[in-house]
Amino acid sequence: MSQPMLHSALLGLIQSACESVLILVEQLPREELMRSRLTRAEVQRQLATLAASVAQIEPEQRATMPELDWSGWALMQVQLAGPPGETLDEALWFASQSLVPATLLWLRVYRQSQPDLFRMSLA
Repeated sequence: MSQPMLHSALLGLIQSACESVLILVEQLPREELMRSRLTRAEVQRQLATLAASVAQIEPEQRATMPELDWSGWALMQVQLAGPPGETLDEALWFASQSLVPATLLWLRVYRQSQPDLFRMSLA
């Protein structure tokens, strides 16, 4: 797969995972998210997908989207790989309430202002 196609596919995957997380946590208090075995597991899975996808975006492509919190996602990937506990709980909550909504907002802005980043093409 060419780099532009891979990049646009990763952006599509990132956007989809962001939307999934927001649907899962919509109007869900922190305590309920932490207690819900199924919802929590799916949120964690989606966040892991997000973090892994973000990690694959090349530095020159990141430079075209400077407002995205690239370092925040790198830290999130480390925290998601850690053991269960308060640190992981805080990471899940922070990502679902702050990092994911901000990422999705900026992806929508970039889709409008730089549509070529999201276009699936071989060139």
